[in-house]
Amino acid sequence: MRSRVKSFFCFLPFLFLWLSPCYGEIYRWVDEKGTLHFADDLSKVPEKYRPEADYRKVPKETKGSPPESWEKPKTTSSRPASAGKAESEGYEVNLFRQHELWLTEVVLNGSTKYYFIVDTGASFTLISRQIANELGIPINETTPFIRIASVSDVMLTPLVTLRSIRVGNAEVENVDTLVYSMPSYPGLLGNSFLNKFKVVIDSIQGKMTLYSMQGIPSPDRPGGYSRDYWIGQFRFYNRNLEELRRLKANYETRGSRTELNRINNAIRYFEGQLSELERKASFAGVPRNWRE
Repeated sequence: MRSRVKSFFCFLPFLFLWLSPCYGEIYRWVDEKGTLHFADDLSKVPEKYRPEADYRKVPKETKGSPPESWEKPKTTSSRPASAGKAESEGYEVNLFRQHELWLTEVVLNGSTKYYFIVDTGASFTLISRQIANELGIPINETTPFIRIASVSDVMLTPLVTLRSIRVGNAEVENVDTLVYSMPSYPGLLGNSFLNKFKVVIDSIQGKMTLYSMQGIPSPDRPGGYSRDYWIGQFRFYNRNLEELRRLKANYETRGSRTELNRINNAIRYFEGQLSELERKASFAGVPRNWRE
C-alpha cells in the first residue's frame, strides 16, 4: 500500500475481479483519464500501461474479522486499537496486514463492525450486497446506479448513502458508497470517506493516522477547508454529472428503459449533492472560481 494519498477524481472508480481458488494475481493501473483499473493477468493490461502497473498477490478469502493468520503489528501502546488522538494530532488506528493489503476496522451506521481494505486510490467506498441487506439499505427502482469498469465489462452498480462510517474515533456522515459483492472481502474504504482527511500510513508500524481536512475558518480557508479541497469536491461532482449525461444520451439512442431510469436517478442524486455543496460553499464564502 502506498504511503501517500492519491485522489483520482474520476467517474469509473474500480472493480475487483474474481480471485482464483488459492492466490490471485492482481494488476492495478490508471489510464490517461485517471480511471483506476484492475486485471488478474498482465496480458490484460494495455501494453503502454504495463511498466506502471502495480502488482499484488491476493489470498483467497478474508472474513468479516481478521483471522489469526494475519500479520498483526506489534505495539507498545496500551491504548485500544479504536482509540484516537485529539483532533489536532490526528486519529491513529491499527491496520491489519494480509500480504500486500492493509485492512482496518470500520463501524457502519454507528453499530456494525467490519474489516475493510484501505485503498487511497479508490474513488468510492464499497460494501457488499450482504452488508447492504444487513444494514436495511433498500435497492429498488429509485436507487441511483453509476457505471464501473472492469477489464472486460462495464456495468451499472447501485450507489447508496451510508448514514455514517467511523474508523477509530474519526467519523464521517452521509458517505457515498457503491454496492458490489466482491467474493473475498466485505468492503473497501475509499476516498468518499478518506478524502475528508489527510491520510498517513506507517507501513512499518502498521498504523494509519487520519488528520481532519477541516481546520479553523479563515479568509483563505472558508469553512475551514483549503482551496484544493473545495476545488476537488466541485470537480468530483461536476465530472460525475458530465459522464452521466453522456451516458444518458447513449442509452436514449439505444432505447434501454431500465438503464435510462437508473441513470436519471443518478443524475438527480448528483445534482442534489452538487446543490448541497453549493449551499455550503455560499454559506462559507467560497470564491466562485473555486467552484468550477
